[in-house]
Amino acid sequence: MSLGLKNRMPANVTAVSNEFIDRYMTAANGEYVKVFLYLLRHGEEDVTVSSIADALNHTESDVKRALAYWKEAGVLEEEAPAPEETEKTREGGEDRGRKAEAESAITAVPAEIPDAGNSYERMQRLSEDEEFSALLYAVQQYLGKTFTQIECEKFAYFYDGLKMSGELLEYLAEYCAGGGHSSIRYIEKVALNWYQMGIKTREEARDYTQRFSRDTSAVMKAFGITSRSPATAEQEYMKKWFREYGFDSAIVTEACSRTITATGAASFPYADKILSGWKESGVRTLSDIGELDKKRRLTKPKQEKGRESGTVGRKLPGNSNRFRNFEERSYNYEDMVWEGVRKKQRGGAGDGTQ
Repeated sequence: MSLGLKNRMPANVTAVSNEFIDRYMTAANGEYVKVFLYLLRHGEEDVTVSSIADALNHTESDVKRALAYWKEAGVLEEEAPAPEETEKTREGGEDRGRKAEAESAITAVPAEIPDAGNSYERMQRLSEDEEFSALLYAVQQYLGKTFTQIECEKFAYFYDGLKMSGELLEYLAEYCAGGGHSSIRYIEKVALNWYQMGIKTREEARDYTQRFSRDTSAVMKAFGITSRSPATAEQEYMKKWFREYGFDSAIVTEACSRTITATGAASFPYADKILSGWKESGVRTLSDIGELDKKRRLTKPKQEKGRESGTVGRKLPGNSNRFRNFEERSYNYEDMVWEGVRKKQRGGAGDGTQ
């Protein structure tokens, strides 16, 4: 080298076609080129969309768009399965089946979320937008870093594609940074969640995040979990209880308390069964739960009496379509869940596995 420098890189290399450099590379987005080079380097390995995203600090959507771009350009093509292979062997088992499923969704975009479109054209159009330029400066200050091209494109998509206001996006950056998250993958996930929730203003976003934070803390405290944040699966359960079911924290923590009493453990699936039963029963308040408990206490002696007399499950005279055990239709799903757990525990004790 004429610069007085010595190459310390090993001789092990990845060859790049001159045709790719001369014909395709100059017209492609730089992030797309990175994806192609990564595939070229790991051509003999089983890679997934998520593994590429992690390696390149991209989002999975970015990787999917890059793969779609190179397929359309003719640089990549689908592998044809061997004729003698069956569907099962072609996928190579469950793990490869998941890989194929992920890669088959390269161009899929959820119907409720607008397509990202052409990022380059959007950035060109917004280059003269003073409000967007000020927004980029502000969010970089909140996140404490200088954006890459792909991060700029993401915020351009939030701003122009999802029609989120600059004020809302500033709060998005503030909220994520406050939680110690500066990854564009995390920020995009939060942004899309807010979009699907119909959040349009800073005030709505603040109310939602504060409320969900309080509810989450209440659940974790009720379960006696104070040493860590909720895992992803646990967060999904809580979103279901608070958002889909519309329960307040008093009802959810009551289910958590009953879960601990019944199982002695912080079981989110068990609490979910209790809450699903309450949802089916039309529970909206703690008093509704009290009414269900009261009906259960009144119903149980009748059921026990029927079992003792042998009438439970026996047809009523003169009516072939009715059964005595259906006279009382009030029930509590919690009892059913608890009974199932107790049976499993008794079974475990019987075979020496407990």
